[in-house]
Amino acid sequence: MTKQHISYSELKIFTECPYKWHLQYEQGLAGFTGNIYTAFGTAIHSVCEQSALGNLSEDEYPDHFDWAFLEELKKLDEKPEPKMIVEMREQSRRIFDKVFPALQNLFPGYEVYSSEESLYEPITELKFNRYLKGFIDLVVKTSDGKYHILDWKTCSWGWDAQRKSDRMTTYQLTLYKKFWCEKHGVDPSMVETHFGLLKRTAKKNRVELFRVTSGPRKTENALKLLHKALYNIKNKRYIKNRLSCNRCTFRHTKECP
Repeated sequence: MTKQHISYSELKIFTECPYKWHLQYEQGLAGFTGNIYTAFGTAIHSVCEQSALGNLSEDEYPDHFDWAFLEELKKLDEKPEPKMIVEMREQSRRIFDKVFPALQNLFPGYEVYSSEESLYEPITELKFNRYLKGFIDLVVKTSDGKYHILDWKTCSWGWDAQRKSDRMTTYQLTLYKKFWCEKHGVDPSMVETHFGLLKRTAKKNRVELFRVTSGPRKTENALKLLHKALYNIKNKRYIKNRLSCNRCTFRHTKECP
């Protein structure tokens, strides 16, 4: 039975290689299952989410991170070196106290509208029923009446200009904005989109917030990509993209020799 929804991560994988999507999401084969870096990211996200909801005070950040980090590490197939775990715990402490000052600096007097908000919205432009599924890390509202959708990304030292403007990277926020506006009946002109980089190894500017464009033209292009992927999924067109094999989990396996 064909899935009724698609997430941004699925769209990204399908765009990378339709056959990889088929193996992972239709055949149910395990793809990338995470590493210490994704564990770190999940734990940092948890601190940001719970803090935004008012469930954590500043002095509780370290303990909550350690708990969430260790829970994620338990799920990994390969256990990381203890030294790396210690280093990442230390790196997390250099980020915590800079997150909300950075938000206040960019959005003076903001109020939290939602944190880790779920999306499950119909893709109304299609002739067959499908839904966009996702989670928005943070939505804040400013005194000018505008809403700001923000997605946290953990990284090492930061992103260069090419990564910040990468089509597939920024389409995530473009699609989230489109379907969030439909969910809440908000005029898209009153919504801006931002990434928040949480940098493990940077010497300064460890929390960097920057806006990405998500206007009508970009929304149209993102929807075209989404519709094309869903049309091909519906018609079971799973062409292998040999140019993406190098870092693929299924490379040189019996499923994809």
